[in-house]
Amino acid sequence: MSEKDFYIEAFDNLPALTDNSESMKEMFSHVFYDFLQLQHLYDSAIEVVKTYLNILDNEFGVKFQRNPIHNIESRLKSPQSIIGKLQKKGLPITTDAARKNLLDLAGIRVTCYYITDIYAIVEMLSRRDDFTVIKRKDYIKNPKPSGYRSYHIILNVPVYLSTHKEYAPVEIQIRTIAMDFWASLEHQLKYKTSADIPSDISQELRECAERIAETDMQMQRIYMQINDME
Repeated sequence: MSEKDFYIEAFDNLPALTDNSESMKEMFSHVFYDFLQLQHLYDSAIEVVKTYLNILDNEFGVKFQRNPIHNIESRLKSPQSIIGKLQKKGLPITTDAARKNLLDLAGIRVTCYYITDIYAIVEMLSRRDDFTVIKRKDYIKNPKPSGYRSYHIILNVPVYLSTHKEYAPVEIQIRTIAMDFWASLEHQLKYKTSADIPSDISQELRECAERIAETDMQMQRIYMQINDME
């Protein structure tokens, strides 16, 4: 399959688009190519942040004989998903519109062992002079009504290409293993049904989040006590 045919086939898989004329398909084949270039930029920005996080984790291992990061995962929205989101918002289907209006195209989830690790990583990411903080939300100190806890920070990240430098935003979610456990199960439960979650079940989920948060704090205290013994 040629590159052109690949983009046209992808275009055919967009149910929201009803005009299937050849000229429209030709236009969207070029649009998809532009979005693939955008995807490369954002993927590169993810790699920049992941590399820095791994360097920090290794440095902690050398200095303190302990790694603060348990796991790092990343995700990148596909061109089809980006175009679908732009359509839903009533925005032009262009890379410029995507860059100006969508801040969640590139994402990283960092799972830490302790709450103090989260704030240490946030501080180090924030003070790096070539990263610019666009937005931050502390859902640990101020949980969502659902009980969700995590620290969200969006950074503008430099990417050095072959001929020039560009910036791309990367959304980073940092949470403990316990927070990730609750968030992953809550996400699965919500997407298991299209019906609204009854209020009593929502209350149970919040109570679970509270108990998990208490366990998180208890594990933090135990760690600090053991650390003081050394």
